[in-house]
Formats: sequence, C-alpha cells, structure tokens
Amino acid sequence: MSDSGSSAASKGGTAGLKPHVVIVGAGFGGLAAARGLGGADFPVTVIDRRNYHLFVPLLYQVATAALSPADIAQPIRRLLARYRNVEVVLGEVTGVDAGGRTVKLADGTVVSYDRLILAPGSAYNYFGHEDWAAAAPGPRSFADARRIRERLLLAFERAEQSPDPEEQRALLTTIIVGGGPTGVEMAGSVAELARYSFRRDFRHIDPAKAHILLVEAGPRILPTFPEDLANHAHKALQRLGVTVLTGTSVERIAPGEMTLGGRTEKAGCIVWGAGVRALPAGRWLGVETDRAGRIAVGPDLAVRGLKDVYVIGDTAMATGRDGAALPALAQVAHQQGRFLGRALRRNMEQGTPIPPFRFRNRGNTAIVGRNSAIFDFGRLHLTGRIGWLLWAIVHIYLLTGFDKRLLVATQWLWRYLTYQTGARLIIGDEEETGSDRLSGPVRS
Repeated sequence: MSDSGSSAASKGGTAGLKPHVVIVGAGFGGLAAARGLGGADFPVTVIDRRNYHLFVPLLYQVATAALSPADIAQPIRRLLARYRNVEVVLGEVTGVDAGGRTVKLADGTVVSYDRLILAPGSAYNYFGHEDWAAAAPGPRSFADARRIRERLLLAFERAEQSPDPEEQRALLTTIIVGGGPTGVEMAGSVAELARYSFRRDFRHIDPAKAHILLVEAGPRILPTFPEDLANHAHKALQRLGVTVLTGTSVERIAPGEMTLGGRTEKAGCIVWGAGVRALPAGRWLGVETDRAGRIAVGPDLAVRGLKDVYVIGDTAMATGRDGAALPALAQVAHQQGRFLGRALRRNMEQGTPIPPFRFRNRGNTAIVGRNSAIFDFGRLHLTGRIGWLLWAIVHIYLLTGFDKRLLVATQWLWRYLTYQTGARLIIGDEEETGSDRLSGPVRS
C-alpha cells in the first residue's frame, strides 16, 4: 500500500506538470465522479479504505440471508480498470490540509492534489447513544450485515433447542428501530424469512409465530413519502404480521433487550435503522457542519471558503430547486458524482465554468415485502406488484457490472418462485463455533 501511496503523492500539482484530482470514497458519488473523469489527460487518484464498491441499499438483504455479500460488491480496481489515468489507493483518510493541498492517510502517506472531491459516505446515527451500536447494529457495512444475519439465524436455532416457551418467544422476537425505508424493508424481509423461508425447516418451533416489532418515534412510518403510500406500507406490514409502533421512543438498548414506552422487550435480534450521519469530512477540513455532520456546499458542490474542494453524497449539505436539503439517497450521490466528474473535466481541459448542479428526482421507493412496494414519482404513485417489479428493475440497473445484474436477477426470480433464500449460513469467529454458541444468554 505504501508503494501505491507514494506513487499517488508524486502526482501532486506542485510536483508534476499536469493537474491531479483526488477522490476520497468509492461509493455511488465517488465512483460516478471517477468515471466522469476517466480518460482525461490528467491523473486521477481514488482513495478508499475498502477495496470494493458496495451497493448499500441491498445490504439489508445480506442481513436477512437473501443475498450473499459478493452479490452486491465489486472490486474498485475492476470497475475503473478501463481508465488508464485513474489510480486506486487502498487507504484510510485521517486528515486534509486544504492550504497545502494534501490528503493524509492513516499509514502516514501524504497525497497532494490540485482538485479534491470528498465522498466518504455516512454511518448510522445513534443520537448520542453510541453504546447502543454493539447491541443494535444497522445494515451499513458487510461486518454489521453479517452480525445481524448471525444473530437472527442463531436466535431461531436457540429457540428450536429451548424447552422454555418464554425463552422461545424472546428469541423469536426481532425489533427494528426506525420507520424509514431501511426499517420498513428490514421488517418485511424478516417477516417473510420467518413465515415462508423457515416454514419447513424447524421441528419444535413454528417460525410463523415470530414476533417482529417496527419502532418509529414519529407519528407515522416513511415520513419522507406521501401519506397514502406510507399508509399502504403500514397495512402491508401488518398483513405480514409485523407490529408497527409509531410515536414510540427508545429509552434503552442492552444486549438482548430494549426499553421503549416504559416497558422492556426481550429480543433475539435488534436492528438499528433510525438515521445516518456523515463521516468526519468536516473535521478533516476544519469547517462547520450541520447536526448530521454534513458540509454546506454551493450550487457547484464546492465547499464555501475553500478553493478547489468539493463534497458530494451523504456528506454534502446541498439544496434542491425548492431550497430544501437533498436527501441522503443513492440517486442523489450518483447524480452529483456524474455531474461533477464531467463538469470538472470540462473546466480543467477547456476552462468551462462549473454550472449549478440540478437534481432530477427519478422517484423514491421502498419495498414492503413479496410482491409489494411503493414508488413515489411526485404526482404518480405506484403500489403493490407493479411497484415491486419497478423497484427490482431500478435496483438491478443500479448494480455495477452486468454479471452482478444477471446474478441478482436470477436469484430474485428463484426466490420468488420457491420462497427460498440462498445465504442462510452462520459464519462467526472460530472460537464461537460449537455448542457454546447455542447456549447462555442472548449474545450482544
């Protein structure tokens, strides 16, 4: 890694004749920006702490054993291999010197730049209760998705072996915190896993009696959707057997239990999906951020007060034509990255000013369960099977690489016909294998 970092550093604007663009983060925004700059007559360096691009919107399907991790990820080098001017560096950014135009990595490597694009992404926001993260992970990374899947599957296995009805009920209880798209999709997926995929697998428990709670502090689920679509999703979840608790705040989370509304619920698995916060790009730059850690940017996505520094995706506090803040969605990050990559290339090659970014809403969607989804196109609202088919088409289209699209489409079709999932494997640390993983209290 140090060799790659040194190579990247030697391309800095003060050390070379051609300007050098550095992109931090290879999510939807960073990857789209790199592609927009691909093939240009100047070097581009993409820095990411992982060597793969992850399709985060489908992580909940990894967490519920519907997909395997490799189905929704591709190596960054492979995705950008066709662009000879683009170099990929595996490293974790720890700071930015905007005055000196350098990016510092955790291993001490310093990468110089002429233009900097920050797209580090986001993490779940526990609103000051960071100690809850261990007991209630959210599907934001492969590690957390695997942790959720392991706890979920282990809970059913332990319930199968328990002779105590009360313990069985606790183990078969799953609590999802947050009534946004992630929480709704997670609740529907867990309900279908229990009621359909598991229905013939166990001998001493009835998986259909699994208790799934969706907890939302606000007055209704899916607050960013129109009320008619949110009501449709609410009823669809209830038909799947999900108990939706609105106007209910979480008071405490501990391993295997949660206190909400003055009462304590025991659970075999607790999942967090109640909001995100930007990764610490604001601290790197030494600029002010909003409560979610986002950096205010101008119409051209440049950071106000800093020269040649741009922020896109979940880290950017950008506004739409109506003046409202743009949501932390994949389509927003992708459009910003594609726009900035192309506009920056024209600016550097031809001197063309970067125009204002205009977000074009392609629709907001959430899947509720098998054959059911909601789609908001503004004036047009779609629900049910049509919404589900469109949701599937959109997500398959957004997957990077034709092989992944074909693979995921085939797996989804197979599960649709057979009600089966293909990734129900419990893979933990070696020391946790054996009978001791199925005994004792609910693991954190």
